[in-house]
Amino acid sequence: MRLAVHWQILIALGLAVVVGLAVGADGTLFSISFVSVFDFVGTLFLNALKMLIVPLIVSSIICGMASIGSEQGIGRLGSRTVIYYMVTSLIAIMIGLAMVNLTLPGIVDGEPARDLIGLSDAVGEITEKVEGRGASDVIEVFLRMVPTNIVAAAANGQMLGLIFFSLLFGFFMARLKSNSGDVIRGFWQGVLDVMMLITDWVMKFAPIGVFALVAKIVATTGLDAFRPLAVFFLTVVAALAVHFFVVMPLLLRLVGGVNPLRHYRAMLPAILTAFSTSSSSATLPITMDCVENNAGVSNRTTSFVLPLGATINMDGTALYECVAAMFIAQAYGLELTFTTQFTVVLIALLTSIGVAGIPAASLVAISIILAAIGLPAEAIGLILAVDRVLDMCRTSVNVFSDSCGAVIIGRLEGEQNILKNQHS
Repeated sequence: MRLAVHWQILIALGLAVVVGLAVGADGTLFSISFVSVFDFVGTLFLNALKMLIVPLIVSSIICGMASIGSEQGIGRLGSRTVIYYMVTSLIAIMIGLAMVNLTLPGIVDGEPARDLIGLSDAVGEITEKVEGRGASDVIEVFLRMVPTNIVAAAANGQMLGLIFFSLLFGFFMARLKSNSGDVIRGFWQGVLDVMMLITDWVMKFAPIGVFALVAKIVATTGLDAFRPLAVFFLTVVAALAVHFFVVMPLLLRLVGGVNPLRHYRAMLPAILTAFSTSSSSATLPITMDCVENNAGVSNRTTSFVLPLGATINMDGTALYECVAAMFIAQAYGLELTFTTQFTVVLIALLTSIGVAGIPAASLVAISIILAAIGLPAEAIGLILAVDRVLDMCRTSVNVFSDSCGAVIIGRLEGEQNILKNQHS
């Protein structure tokens, strides 16, 4: 019997850690670096996933909008989606805030930890990336929603603009009553069907891609980077775990009325792929495949909720931004009043939505928060050593929250077959 994909990916993850630690950053075979081989295979897999994003988002949203039909249905689905995303992001931030105030990772033996940790060597590079960024970047999210050139937006990965155009196209396509309307609906449905078949094919290579991506990270970073930042690292992981294993299952059970364990099982391939790729957008094809085929949510719901979620719903990122900013403030010995902490929460909520499309998004968002509470952008250097692995963890939470949103909203929309007859 063929092993299920999620088991293959789990085995690949375990092997990647062992092999990565064994070969290290300098390991070679016939003068070829193991890290370069891992990088080649991992990049190839990531490129294959990213190749699917634009046609999948466009076709799925257009078909989904056409199936929703009435303006009332679109308004109801849209409002439920936005409310879910705002509420879960706020809950995640509050969990992070509570955890970081409980553990105080920035304080070591009663003293601020800034001098003990030391700034990372990559501070200059990060400062250059975040230089000139500010709260105005959050405002620019609305400008990115309406692109001047839809082809350029697709080429530059501006997903919000692509989603907005696809929503408009699908909405007005549904209002075409002539034969041309049937033809164009059939075309986009065909594109969507083909994209889902290609996604299934790419998924067959997921264990190899996951192995390469994780092995490269373990080989290059090892475990030494975690020691000076162990409390901070564990604080973030514990807060993410509370959101992932407590809050999300409660929402699934109490609001969605479904069995959370079934949903975890349905989403395992997507969660593990998100962990290895650190990209909600790159994981989107697999997320949609899992939510539709494993969880049984209709394309009508998934095509609206998931592409939007992969762009603006960042529970794990919002939580991380809050904990990181608080940790840096503690490490610098800054006394944080209730008002300051409220500011951190508010900016973390806004930046998790508005800065998502910018390179080094979470670091940019953290720099905005630091500027708001009076700390220099260079302070980000304190967390760089563990940022990559925590990025993997928070992306998994982002993707799982998106999938929970699709299930809960699908149930609220009256879908009865969700998580009833699973395919494994």
